[in-house]
Amino acid sequence: MNRRRLIQAGVALGSSGLLGRASAQEPKRFFVPAEEARHQRTFMQWPVNRTVHPDREYLGMTQQVIADIANAISEFEPVVMLAAADDHPGARRKLSRSVELWDVPTEDLWCRDAGPLFVVNGAGEMAISQVQFNGWGNKQVHRRDGQIARRVAERLGMQVLPTGVIGEAGGVEQDGHGLLMAHESSWVNDNRNPGLTRDQIERRLLQAYGADRMIWSEGVWGEDITDYHIDSLARFTGPGRVLINLPDEPDMNDSYHVAALDTHDRLVEAGMDVDVIPEPIRRRVKALDFVASYANYYVCNGGVIAAQFGDRETDAIAVDALRRHYPGREVVTLNVDPLGEMGGGIHCATQQMPAV
Repeated sequence: MNRRRLIQAGVALGSSGLLGRASAQEPKRFFVPAEEARHQRTFMQWPVNRTVHPDREYLGMTQQVIADIANAISEFEPVVMLAAADDHPGARRKLSRSVELWDVPTEDLWCRDAGPLFVVNGAGEMAISQVQFNGWGNKQVHRRDGQIARRVAERLGMQVLPTGVIGEAGGVEQDGHGLLMAHESSWVNDNRNPGLTRDQIERRLLQAYGADRMIWSEGVWGEDITDYHIDSLARFTGPGRVLINLPDEPDMNDSYHVAALDTHDRLVEAGMDVDVIPEPIRRRVKALDFVASYANYYVCNGGVIAAQFGDRETDAIAVDALRRHYPGREVVTLNVDPLGEMGGGIHCATQQMPAV
């Protein structure tokens, strides 16, 4: 299933510490730490739903890619794969023994969006901030996935903090030091937050993430299932630093290229130090709607798990950039083409639980 086609068819330099600016000011204030801060574990989801993945062979390929990502991360930190108990035997055949399985039923694999968003405070407490997943605006079945954050919280005996905002964590980037960035199209949208203005949504997101400032750009409405998540384009790599993936030769008739350039300009205007890396050109998958994002990587304890697309030149440029931005971490690259064909990547499939 191609996530863009679903809509068209109608269906540091240095690691930052755990306690960021917000908690230093208010010890009891909850906030989402930077992804490069130390993790307790990584959560992922096992894809099984045949309505979402009707092709059995392709589902098997997708499951193998999810297992490859989990196995790679498990070399650096503990990994929990969420899956219904009945799905554990099939998952276990592909997963490393170091990956733990929890009985939390799932439908699809996008843990960044459906999984728990963990927050901490300066008192060493942890909770889950409830950014409610609704299947990207009710575009996909989410009877199980819409309950994952609550079920994980119950298993961990953890408090869920209501925020009143509907959406996905893949639709907002945080630096862990009080700053967010997002595309309006993923949030200021009647399929997520009907009747709310951008200012109202911003206040709720700042509360959800424990942040105090937000950079918006327009994005793209209605062309893909996510309404253009920011994490496929640009990522914070530290306070004031952004890594962004742009085409070398933008097509000004392509709404994604136009929106990407707009996001770049707004980040520069906001005073960010923006590092640009090129999109791959000579990639294995040639489809125009394939998401070939080097920005959709995942930072774990001592490592960065990233995609390679078969373009030797741009693959190497991306690895060099990740080494610059995350010195001292091992950069591991994987072929995750099935995720790109579905409109996502490695970051979309993961969700970190910070250490305290």
